[in-house]
Amino acid sequence: MFDSSDFPGYRAPWLFRNGHVSTIYVGLCRKAGPDPYLSSRRLTTPDGDFLDIDLALQESNQLVILLHGLEGNTRRPYMIRMASRLLAAGVDVVALNFRGCSHEPNQILRSYHTGETGDLRFLIQWVEENFNHQNIALVGFSLGGNVLLKYLGEEGRHTSPRVSGGVAFSAPVHLASSSHQLDQGINRLYVYQFLRTLIPKALAKLELFDHELDREAIRSSGSFAEFDQAFTAPVNGFTSAEDYWDQASSLPWLHKIERPTLLINAVDDPFLGPACYPADIARQHPFLTFEAPENGGHLAFPSLWATPDCWSENRTAHFLSTLFAVKG
Repeated sequence: MFDSSDFPGYRAPWLFRNGHVSTIYVGLCRKAGPDPYLSSRRLTTPDGDFLDIDLALQESNQLVILLHGLEGNTRRPYMIRMASRLLAAGVDVVALNFRGCSHEPNQILRSYHTGETGDLRFLIQWVEENFNHQNIALVGFSLGGNVLLKYLGEEGRHTSPRVSGGVAFSAPVHLASSSHQLDQGINRLYVYQFLRTLIPKALAKLELFDHELDREAIRSSGSFAEFDQAFTAPVNGFTSAEDYWDQASSLPWLHKIERPTLLINAVDDPFLGPACYPADIARQHPFLTFEAPENGGHLAFPSLWATPDCWSENRTAHFLSTLFAVKG
């Protein structure tokens, strides 16, 4: 079994021993820092759509593909900071904007979603065809973490030999549990913030493609359950929100992963329900390492004020350096 457990676990400074405080502080107050990307590319997908990616290449033999969270993009502080930390460790970076997340609507009706792995599969193939990196790792945040885990499970024993493993943070591996958690109390404020962008994007897309969906149901959505039922599920071929959650969750795929993979979900993450902590699966798993720090919030894990990196960036760099050293 691959082991990188010698890295210190996350210990939150006293102010950040609350998941909401950590999540909100990092989300609102953390600055991105200098732009690490050296170039951008637009890739044409097999279905005639496009993906926008940002690249930072420095002639390394190792490359990391970064995957952002719901309604994020490659310019979010957690993406910029992770890219900068990995570059400092001598690793090349490719950061993916999911469809419709690079400030331009994608060109077909279907949208990106929590279980859509086809674009990641396409990007990995493109990287392998265009670059010579022998070690490719994946790092995903929240939605991107679920995509990463589901992809590795789907590929299983057929995973490309150049794909070394992955790291996922704050991943909603069981979407129904996560959705129910976000319906509770103050957590609904997070949903409100997401729906502020999701609903206008959905309505604008329906105007472009003239699809016969219930626009009023989309417009009045007040929860992920309502939005997924009205939009995400039908435009992506699912019969209902529950069907989407079942098929998009990575939890049923975790046992099939055959590359060393680290999943870190904080116990006080306000986005994750009880089923998002697969300790029992990881305990018997030869490739999956699961860590559940008591604190850390959602995509947060803040360090002391004067420390530029969050704990998550240093944990990732350590895991990947160990992984690449083992693989050679």
